[in-house]
Amino acid sequence: MTTKDLVLVALFAALIAVLGIVPAFAIPVISVPVTAQTLGVMLAGSVLGARRGGLAVLVFLALVAVGLPLLAGGRGGIGIFAGPSAGFLVAWPFAAFLIGFLTERAWSRYNLVAAIGINLVGGIALVYALGIGWLIAGAGFDPQKAALGSAAFLPGDAVKAVLASLVSVALRKYHQHPIGQMR
Repeated sequence: MTTKDLVLVALFAALIAVLGIVPAFAIPVISVPVTAQTLGVMLAGSVLGARRGGLAVLVFLALVAVGLPLLAGGRGGIGIFAGPSAGFLVAWPFAAFLIGFLTERAWSRYNLVAAIGINLVGGIALVYALGIGWLIAGAGFDPQKAALGSAAFLPGDAVKAVLASLVSVALRKYHQHPIGQMR
């Protein structure tokens, strides 16, 4: 990795942390907070690409695991990875990687529609699959309750997918997109 790569990884890990300052609110049914941090995960993948985006999220989660209170609501520590939101958190680096991978593959025809589709697949479908899976298997939730409770997040996550897509496409349009500079 170059110095520029390391700076971008650190910058996006910091961006995800800063998005944790936006106040979260919990959905009572499943006890998982709604945060702005998933926007940072989508941005990491769609702006940095698979390798750097996934690494940025891993750096962020490592900082959380060692106890820094970087998650929304000032949460942090290894115990977070045993709670109800653990599956969603573990999904984040995979989501950033998948979003980045798909963005890199679609680069020659990358536009707003493609970007939104990519962010919906990686930032919502993958995260929900792993997160809901954890709620059921790891946290002992009833499958219907886990799925219905998670559905409350869909509108906000769809907005975040569109915002991440708008940023990524705008960066591409003005030739400031790191993925385009890798080519």
